[in-house]
Amino acid sequence: MISNYHTHTKRCRHARGEDEEYVQAALDRGLQILGFADHSPYIFPGDYYSDFRMPMEELEDYVASVLSLREKYADQIEVKLGLELEYYPGCFEETMQVLKGQPLDYLLLGQHALGDEQGDYFTGWPTEDEAVLKRYVRQTLEGLHTGAFSCFAHPDLIKFVGAPEIYQKHMREIVREAKALGIPLEFNLLGLQTHRNYPNRLFWELVAEEGAKAIIGFDAHQPAVLRDEDLGEMITDWLGDLQINWIEKL
Repeated sequence: MISNYHTHTKRCRHARGEDEEYVQAALDRGLQILGFADHSPYIFPGDYYSDFRMPMEELEDYVASVLSLREKYADQIEVKLGLELEYYPGCFEETMQVLKGQPLDYLLLGQHALGDEQGDYFTGWPTEDEAVLKRYVRQTLEGLHTGAFSCFAHPDLIKFVGAPEIYQKHMREIVREAKALGIPLEFNLLGLQTHRNYPNRLFWELVAEEGAKAIIGFDAHQPAVLRDEDLGEMITDWLGDLQINWIEKL
């Protein structure tokens, strides 16, 4: 691994460590590229507050910090400025108008909820409902087709616990469309390390079958995970005989 484009900061309220500590950890690991992609601010209607993302008033500080680290470590590592955000159709365009004013290198699609988040299904909740799965696929495909995203982070985040054949039937649409659009799918190491419902073997079988591009993302919420020496073996053991079309750079 020479890169990680999925690095959070304490601004999202559920990550730890200073921004520079992530850069130092990446250097210790020998990475050539470190991309920061904290949970993006979002402009919601009314007084709704989303408590797992960076507040809008901290965006300026985030950008300034990452750009400062880029300059400071320019001769040692390539530091990229990104954000992770959902595609919420009712709020997306207004939010993007703000984000387009920032010198961003890339955006990750990370679909943590359906609809526009408020009072809707969160993708970490278990469901057997095929209609929910179909909504997830439809909404994420709409997001990919905006052209705003360089990568689909943890595309298998949705916790569908129904029949495997139903899961693969609908999730294959994501894999095929991502391949057609040239958008890589992220193999998420946070899920692997913490034994979550993702990475989902059923999904990665589809990725292998379809030959879609894939990239490894640490989804780092603390600097220490970038130094984990056991990750390479964990990935190899988990994938087994699956042949994945890996890329290293976005």
